[in-house]
Amino acid sequence: MSETGGRNPGTSLERGWFEDVQVNRSAAERRAAGLAASRTVKKQYQAAWLLRAIQCIDLTTLAGDDTPGRVRRLCNKARQPVRQDILDELGVGDMGLTTGAVCVYPTMVPHAVKALAGTGIPVASVATGFPAGLTPLEQRLGEIRYAVEQGACEIDIVITRQYPLLGEWQALHDEIRAMREACGDAKMKAILATGELGTLTTVYRASMVAMQAGADFIKTSTGKETENATLPVSLVMLRALRDYRDRTGHQVGFKPAGGLRTAKDAMNWLALMKEELGGPWMEPGLFRIGASSLLADIERQLEHHVTGRYASAAHHALS
Repeated sequence: MSETGGRNPGTSLERGWFEDVQVNRSAAERRAAGLAASRTVKKQYQAAWLLRAIQCIDLTTLAGDDTPGRVRRLCNKARQPVRQDILDELGVGDMGLTTGAVCVYPTMVPHAVKALAGTGIPVASVATGFPAGLTPLEQRLGEIRYAVEQGACEIDIVITRQYPLLGEWQALHDEIRAMREACGDAKMKAILATGELGTLTTVYRASMVAMQAGADFIKTSTGKETENATLPVSLVMLRALRDYRDRTGHQVGFKPAGGLRTAKDAMNWLALMKEELGGPWMEPGLFRIGASSLLADIERQLEHHVTGRYASAAHHALS
């Protein structure tokens, strides 16, 4: 068994692992809806789960008007994601709470690296023509190398959607493998843009091919699609993760992104991870949440836990 959060070496393309799989959408939706309705965590246990969710957040800014100043403010929030007085009231003031990573565009990587120096918080960068991934392959590989050279230690790549849509699995495998090699020592998260893949069966197959090509994480979405992370899609991807682990012994991480905005969302996805994969996949080495506004709502819920009052959303500014 690979160590938690270790690298996934991948395999050659093994079509027999996925081509006969058919996903029943109705069954997946029922399972996901039942989980969200029946799994609740209360009081101090809820606070503990929300602290864990913070540790798994890739705090993200991917806006066209990003500036070095905005990135520095985001990094400051990643270093101190919850007000110290709230942490002290919870009895965890000395736990060294941070987010799991900060995620930015490649040109913003140097500013994030400088702002996070000495903290141990990883800098992640999107790459490969994010969000559409429709630039030439060599250009996309060069973007990966640039981000790594600037100090990113995690790379979130996007795939060419036509390959899974047309069943061109060898082409998809070869593309992701080339990206994995360009990442070098940086961990690679493969964004599948599941809202554009059409069926849950295609989502499962693309997930399996991405892992065979060496993805260290599989990620639902860029956050720019019409439909981003959903519980049914996540369920299918987690089943693929489990199947891949059972076949290879390697644990691959999971990152939902896009549409997770409330503390309740974070709790639902943590419950899904626990139910489907168990405790190890509730750690930041194997679970990340791509989000920005989510953190503010979690901090608001934690303040309510210690004071009994809800502050306005503006009271917990993101940066």
